[in-house]
Amino acid sequence: MSTQTRPQQPRPKKPATKLFGPAAMSFPTWAYALFFFIIPLALIVFYSFGYKPDQFTAIATDRLSFGRYPEAMSASFVSTFFATLRISLLGTLLCLIIALPFAYWLAIKVAPARRSLALALVMVPFWTNFLVRTLGWQIMLSPDGFLSNWLQGLGLLDGPLDILYTRTAVQIGVVYNYLPLMILPLFVAIDASGKKLREASYDLGAGKVKTFMRVTLPMAMPGVVSGCLLVFIPLNGDYVTATVLGGASGSMVGQLIANQFNTAQNWAVGAAMAMILIISTLAVVGVGFALLKLGQAITAELNSVPLHDGRA
Repeated sequence: MSTQTRPQQPRPKKPATKLFGPAAMSFPTWAYALFFFIIPLALIVFYSFGYKPDQFTAIATDRLSFGRYPEAMSASFVSTFFATLRISLLGTLLCLIIALPFAYWLAIKVAPARRSLALALVMVPFWTNFLVRTLGWQIMLSPDGFLSNWLQGLGLLDGPLDILYTRTAVQIGVVYNYLPLMILPLFVAIDASGKKLREASYDLGAGKVKTFMRVTLPMAMPGVVSGCLLVFIPLNGDYVTATVLGGASGSMVGQLIANQFNTAQNWAVGAAMAMILIISTLAVVGVGFALLKLGQAITAELNSVPLHDGRA
């Protein structure tokens, strides 16, 4: 009796690992973060422990120490830092105050057919070069500029406008330059808050103000947080606006850091100043998040309805 042997079937081959598989789709993201964020930040941290060996050399790292940090914390740096922090916090607050009603109007009151045009008008100035926009404000705020002549013609000023090269001019410039970064997240958050929820609030007897405070604003808080971060963090390190509009009396920390790298050629002190600014910015953001969480907890506690025997 003969036995038939079945031909041995070949084992299925393992799929070859593709060089450009699904994981490669994230290459632009991590490559951008690596080359434009992680590596430059690591260099700044490393250089902050170095020193300036002589007049003609910008940095040396053969001896590492924390000695540059006390050197960076000079009296001029501390005073300029607090002035920068004041400008950044006030600028973020002003952007929020201006952007919130505008974003509400844009998301709720403007017809959908015209919303794209309104968003384009918001973004067109933002597409213009940052320096060109700031130079435009330098021309406008000059004593013989259009705004000065117009206010004098209306009788609101007795003499030429005298705010150029002051902190007031810097404050105006940063609010104008960073306002779109606050408007867009607020618009997206308010638009996503939902028309049906607002209509339900109206049906339950709430007015427009109460609906905004109890429905729209709480649901738009992610946009408020995102907008504040997008404005405060770059504003804290801005030096172009302060250089063009502030002069010597409206200086910011970014100017001091740029001067250490470009003029004084002391990269170690400049890197130490940059690290102090980064750490301080993160600390302020952390305090802001803590206060936000505390405010949300208090609001939730005040708005909660106590139950007695299963009834409100």
